[in-house]
Amino acid sequence: MARFTRIQVAQKMAEQGMVPLFYDPDLEVCKQLVTACYIGGARLLEFTNRGDYAHEVFGELNKFCIKELPEMILGVGSVTDQATASLYLQLGANFIVSASLRKDVALVCNRRKILYGPGCGTLTEIGQAEELGCEVVKLFPGSIYGPNFIKAIRGPQPWTSIMPTGGVSPEFDNLKKWFDAGAYCVGMGSKLMVKNESGGFDFEKIKTLTKKTLKYIEEIREM
Repeated sequence: MARFTRIQVAQKMAEQGMVPLFYDPDLEVCKQLVTACYIGGARLLEFTNRGDYAHEVFGELNKFCIKELPEMILGVGSVTDQATASLYLQLGANFIVSASLRKDVALVCNRRKILYGPGCGTLTEIGQAEELGCEVVKLFPGSIYGPNFIKAIRGPQPWTSIMPTGGVSPEFDNLKKWFDAGAYCVGMGSKLMVKNESGGFDFEKIKTLTKKTLKYIEEIREM
């Protein structure tokens, strides 16, 4: 069962301004990734459902967060259907994200009062998502649409909260373009979860990048 309400999750997304996302099949690696982000200041993270037995990894990782990183809000991305969403909700997922708009996922999340962020690419899809109770919509892939898409949408719909994912990097100028356009928060994967020369995650650099990125977002919002 989720430890954080839908409203708490939405507020933390807005406050943090960034949703780090990652996947690895190794539980110990995942623990180190989440810890690195936590030390860097992140209190909300998306584990992506991208491998066999990913739910088993998530279940143990969530238990770890509850015990060792109690402020961490852990959610799940890359959810494709209602059954998968229900499975992760039973494992304590605090929010659900998908690459496309899924009515069946929205319904099961609403039933449990869990935040659902569907991937949308048109104003019609965004409208449908909001009718289904979605507080935040994911713009995916963000690299295809760009910041101007958000600016255009928020002209007639200033109430819409958009999280671009894909095409977002931890550089100040890149972040500024998204937030100046009206992004609610940004999703960031490989650009934040960097690896070393041997192909493994660079936990120290991830910690530093997380801290720096959160600082950039804070500075941009104060400008």
